Amino acid sequence: MYKKISIVVIVLLIAGLLGIAVHYYSSVNGDDSTTTSAALFATTLPDAQGRQQPLKQWRGKILVVNFWATWCPPCREEMPELSQLQDQYRDRNVVVIGISTENVVQIREFAKTLQVSYPLLAGDMEAMSLGSALGNDKSVLPYTIVIKPDGTIANSHFGRINKAVLEQTLLPLISVKQ
Repeated sequence: MYKKISIVVIVLLIAGLLGIAVHYYSSVNGDDSTTTSAALFATTLPDAQGRQQPLKQWRGKILVVNFWATWCPPCREEMPELSQLQDQYRDRNVVVIGISTENVVQIREFAKTLQVSYPLLAGDMEAMSLGSALGNDKSVLPYTIVIKPDGTIANSHFGRINKAVLEQTLLPLISVKQ
């Protein structure tokens, strides 16, 4: 009897310690989206003209950050709707930013073929690391996140996105800001 009680106590103790460890790990390395978006605001990337753009310039805005590549058909397909979104909500504290996984020359050439109304930045190799830090654990393109003015991540989306889906996240944020 004493042996059975000892085993139960040991199992409960191990389970409790595992629970504490999981809680500690998730609080230190977990879903603190303010810390996660800090990686974005600490980044400076060149635009299509090669000018360095510190992403902290958009802190305090509602950001739609879209990770893309010129060779990615769904990325190109969603760009007109992202431009419409930028045009429609620009005066309501919304900024769309496109971060390419390619270099300045590639996005400059691409921008000649498809005009967009939002900044295109050349993230090159850093883009995938930044995307990963912002939740793209699948290394998928396109990948889009919406960041609230306080720097927390409101929503993320793997794959092609459209204006209607983005507005489901944006409209409540815009009405709160007003």
